[in-house]
Amino acid sequence: MPSSPEIQAFAQGFPITLLHAGVTILLLFLGAALYVLLTPHREITLIRQGNVAAAVSLGGVLVGLAMPLAVSLQASTSTTEIAIWGASTVLVQLLVFRLADFVLHGLPQRIQEGEMSAAAMLVGAKLATALILAAAVAG
Repeated sequence: MPSSPEIQAFAQGFPITLLHAGVTILLLFLGAALYVLLTPHREITLIRQGNVAAAVSLGGVLVGLAMPLAVSLQASTSTTEIAIWGASTVLVQLLVFRLADFVLHGLPQRIQEGEMSAAAMLVGAKLATALILAAAVAG
């Protein structure tokens, strides 16, 4: 029984879609892991202890990393291109996140102490940076 062109296109395209999404998600997790290693406090431990500010801050990091990665995924045509653009956006984001932590001196300590205002400020700075980087990648 011959299949329709739509089914054939899906059968050809779906594995590539999964591969591209998988590479991007891997970059997201690697970026988040690097961020956790670079921060002066241990977010995962703080989150396990019920620190809402740490959870909000780390959630902001994940969204902040995902924005430029999503644009990189959309703008790229191959797995190699996704990996190159994705890795470069993650590295730039991590650098800018560290810079934001430095400029907004004391906020990481305040997050460790559970201060939501500090977490909200860091999330705002990280999401603003992510939007700018995503626009830069989009051209």
